[in-house]
Amino acid sequence: MLDHSSDLAIENQPAQGTEGRQAPAKPADLLTQILLSLRLEGVEYGRCVMHAPWAVAFPARRVARFHFVGHGGCWLRTPTSDWIELKAGDAVLLPRGGLHILASSPEVPSVDIDTLARKEVAENLYLVGGDPHETPRADAGAREVMFCGAMRFNLDPLHPLMAMMPDVMRACDLAQRDPSVPAMLEAMEREVTLDRIGACGILARMADVLAASIIRAWVECACSDSTGWIAAVQCPRIGKVLAAIHTEPERDWTVPMLADLMGASRSSFADAFTRAVGESPAKYVAKVKMFQARRWIEHDGMRVAVAAYRLGYESEASFSRAFKRVMGQPPSTMRGRGLEAPA
Repeated sequence: MLDHSSDLAIENQPAQGTEGRQAPAKPADLLTQILLSLRLEGVEYGRCVMHAPWAVAFPARRVARFHFVGHGGCWLRTPTSDWIELKAGDAVLLPRGGLHILASSPEVPSVDIDTLARKEVAENLYLVGGDPHETPRADAGAREVMFCGAMRFNLDPLHPLMAMMPDVMRACDLAQRDPSVPAMLEAMEREVTLDRIGACGILARMADVLAASIIRAWVECACSDSTGWIAAVQCPRIGKVLAAIHTEPERDWTVPMLADLMGASRSSFADAFTRAVGESPAKYVAKVKMFQARRWIEHDGMRVAVAAYRLGYESEASFSRAFKRVMGQPPSTMRGRGLEAPA
């Protein structure tokens, strides 16, 4: 895994209202705030060159996966969805890295991605399925070129923010929506195909930007979706509350405080939050706090007593009870363990 991370955030430009009121923010602005706490760490990246007919299965892993169709087209299927057609310029992000299949057509039997020939260009950089400079044979099918990556969010897949995301985020015609994408993909292809010093780190940073672009484009495309994560992001008032919770998880958030932040009564705030997010404000705040504590304890080696103090608990015992209630295990079992390496 690459020892690097970069923000999944676009420059934040909050909308300012008139006469002391704040104007409704655009979804992308709220997305910026909510994703400030999200970071990505590179696992591996590859340029896939495939000749039809083909179909590859990507097994479930504890990483996020993204695919960008650079040339040609393909089909995507997950265990919970029908076949989805992807065209050149389309991109998809699977935040939890669930099982999925990419194919030149739905009827082609799939093989595991790990069985395909791959050439390592640099550490964690691969050419998969063929030489990008080869001349296709006369009897070969159409050539599809995709850029694929596996990255790990700094959040546990069960984190409430991750749990609110759909299994698949599709950004239709990303290349046309964001003019910078084609140039970025061209630069990424150069880094993959040329054995240059520092290619791995440069490519990883560009891949992070691409993943952020996919999420932003998905939010902009999915305006008809009125439930779950997209509903929360697109509602300026709920989005403001979520952004505050994730920006300062250690703060002693109460329902009255969050209701004031939203500018609503306690009851109307609680109802609106529960409808958009799927659980009560108190339960959501508790989950965010405990997942933050888990990261401190697992990855930073923080002592349980210090985590309890930072989250505002009066005693280590009360914190441990709350942690076990949310996480199912006492915090002492997490210390120094770290997340499992991706399978």
